[in-house]
Amino acid sequence: MKKRISLLFSIILILLSFLFGQGKIPGRFSVLSPDKRVELVVELKNQVTYSVYFNKKLIVSPSPISMTINNGAVLGKRVILENHRRNKVDEKIIPVVKEKRAIIRDNYEELNLKFKGNYGLIFRVYNDGVAYRFYTGYRVPIKVRSEEATFNFPENYYVYFPFTRGVHTSFESNYTYLPLKDIGPDRFGFAPVVVDITGGPKLAITDVAVDDYPGMFVKASQQDQPGLVGYFAPYPLEERLREKSDRELEVVRAADYLAETKGGREFPWRLIVIAEKDADLIATDIVYRLSPPLELKDTSWIKPGRVAWDWWNANNIFGVNFKSGLNTDTYKYYIDFASRHGIEYVILDEGWSDPTDLFKINPEINLEELVRYGQQKNVGLILWCVWYTLDRQMEAALDYFQRLGIRGIKVDFMNRDDQKMVNFYRRCAAAAARRKLIVDFHGAHKPVGLRRAFPNILTKEGVMGLEYSKWTNTVTPEHDLLLPFIRMLAGPMDYTPGAMRNAQEKQFRAVFDQPMSQGTRCHQLAMYVVYESPLQMLCDSPSVYLREPDMMDYLSQVPTVWDETKVLDAKIGDYVVVARKNGQKWYLGAMTDWTARELEIKLDFLEPGKTWKAEIWQDGVNASRWASDYLRYSLQVTAGQTFKLSLAPGGGAAIIFTPGL
Repeated sequence: MKKRISLLFSIILILLSFLFGQGKIPGRFSVLSPDKRVELVVELKNQVTYSVYFNKKLIVSPSPISMTINNGAVLGKRVILENHRRNKVDEKIIPVVKEKRAIIRDNYEELNLKFKGNYGLIFRVYNDGVAYRFYTGYRVPIKVRSEEATFNFPENYYVYFPFTRGVHTSFESNYTYLPLKDIGPDRFGFAPVVVDITGGPKLAITDVAVDDYPGMFVKASQQDQPGLVGYFAPYPLEERLREKSDRELEVVRAADYLAETKGGREFPWRLIVIAEKDADLIATDIVYRLSPPLELKDTSWIKPGRVAWDWWNANNIFGVNFKSGLNTDTYKYYIDFASRHGIEYVILDEGWSDPTDLFKINPEINLEELVRYGQQKNVGLILWCVWYTLDRQMEAALDYFQRLGIRGIKVDFMNRDDQKMVNFYRRCAAAAARRKLIVDFHGAHKPVGLRRAFPNILTKEGVMGLEYSKWTNTVTPEHDLLLPFIRMLAGPMDYTPGAMRNAQEKQFRAVFDQPMSQGTRCHQLAMYVVYESPLQMLCDSPSVYLREPDMMDYLSQVPTVWDETKVLDAKIGDYVVVARKNGQKWYLGAMTDWTARELEIKLDFLEPGKTWKAEIWQDGVNASRWASDYLRYSLQVTAGQTFKLSLAPGGGAAIIFTPGL
């Protein structure tokens, strides 16, 4: 009898431990970030919900999540918990391409909930965000009919929202600042979006590790609770070329499901970035931390660098004895310019071949001769191509590029992120990697983590960049001051800076063949530090740059990858000051919107015990009238010293700090 009582008592203790141990009460789990400031609460009632607290303040209200598969089975509703595991991770990631820093700390607390029905949810809590993902363990393929990804908020907060007209989009929009409930029932936008919590922090919402699955758009919640919900493009069953287009396939018949995929897999992360300060939206590398690990064995051939780009400046070469345009002489001129200034690449954009046939080369261009000429000058060539053409000719075309000695491809006009198109990105990146080709995706959705697995993807567009200044006035300094806080949070962006024709607001005109930028010359220079892109463009004409030796002294030095990043001061949409280190040097970029500012810079990021030469390019005294006006000068400075920068409307500054004795 005593043995039975003892056994019964032991069973009761085990049950109590299971129910109440590790901070858990029946149906409720709490997970704290490593610094204990972020708390994620998961509740298992009729449906799985999560909520988020920051410094004990509710910032994400209980939000339901689920996934419907096959013939209507709903994962996440009426759950029966089989087991749970907790895990703590604190390790280092060494990125192949140093977009932001050379060493990334990956430190989080994880909760894994396994439910009856052979599926589960993984939650991660970082100091700078929370994320969750579904996983399944089925042996046969499944169809995902729908996914409920909800982000509810305690109040009707404001949000920075990039509206789009449909799921067929280039992912290029301005950001509208409006209350969540003003988004309306029929409009949606693409991630990332930033929610402005009254009294802070700011939250950014996006998706990561998107593979064999559509990317996430967001809509306003139609419940009484203010919030956002995920929206996903259905699987395309039938496609055809858009009217009068040779490059864009549009979906004319869609399935009643999102994806047909492996039954045993992990699904994309749904991520909420938590930024106590606006600067934290720029400094975070949480998207990279959540991305799938490296899949390439040899990465020694992947070389970031700067690119002399032809299309923005419309091949306007002048002061030469040949007719400029899409021809061999013009591209030799680009190569000579790049070689003279240590620029690693030249792009041959649209026009080097028939857009519908990569083997039908423009007769005015001797591609083999250009490759040889570039090799002699230590300049690699990158070729533009339409994705649809490349997809049809991929193996043969990439083999041809490899034989020629081409260094990379710029792939354009995907303009979708349904499952079929997402799979193209992977297929293209893998095929390019097998030939040791770097990749620049244009007409693309934002980065979603594939670049960590395939670091030959050096940059992506998915941004309303400087090219829009050729035909609109939408790329303003205010827009420029939103991008690093919102779009760049997802990963590198090919904005294509470097305009040497600059205009204040009243003087700006959109001129397609001789474009200019809004804001000052130094506003453009600062972008090379503020904007992350391991493949960074010089968009203007070499003939223009060659008349600007002070600019080329800077552009020939500024790197495209970084050992460390420090955001010194920032306010979303208004101004930013970023310092980045490469080798022994530090580089600083400062930008402002149309408001002139005097910024006080404290040099506490410099290593003490030595003097530093600060070489400064900043707005000239007349930059408010003549936007190309600049001042170049040098100072001797020390760590911890403070000095001021005066920025004109739409202005900027760029500084190189070189250590002395």
